[in-house]
Amino acid sequence: MAHECILDLRPFKETTGVTAEDVAKRLMDYGFHAPTLSFPVPGTLMVEPTESESLTELNRFIDAMIAIREEIANIEQGIWTQDNNPLKHAPHTTSSVLKTEWDRPYTREQAAFPVTHFKNQKYWPTVGRVDNMYGDRHLFCSCGPLSEEPYPIEPSPH
Repeated sequence: MAHECILDLRPFKETTGVTAEDVAKRLMDYGFHAPTLSFPVPGTLMVEPTESESLTELNRFIDAMIAIREEIANIEQGIWTQDNNPLKHAPHTTSSVLKTEWDRPYTREQAAFPVTHFKNQKYWPTVGRVDNMYGDRHLFCSCGPLSEEPYPIEPSPH
């Protein structure tokens, strides 16, 4: 019995510019760790709920996905542009929401608290959107030599 669910978001890219990555990042604003992205199918999300997830948690995820679909509808209807909407700016960090200037067509509350019950218990992503393609193409190791690690690896005598 399969336990994965593949969410095909590719049609949204054609009609609204919204990608699977945008939805994955927006899920962070809803308090979820981003699901597996573009595996096994490019442009999709793979959701793998386990038997340890409660029905309440599964319903919370479904509610988040329904709300994100409504946000995509706002782009389809021209309420928000394809490049200036909560999905393209997600995840929203405290520093991004608390900036003096707010030049977005949605409210700070829509950015930070897309579901009202988050006001009482909110996970705040510490980092906003990063350029994944740049990172993939410009890898660097920020670690020092192994000899400087707290527990240096000794060569095996064998």
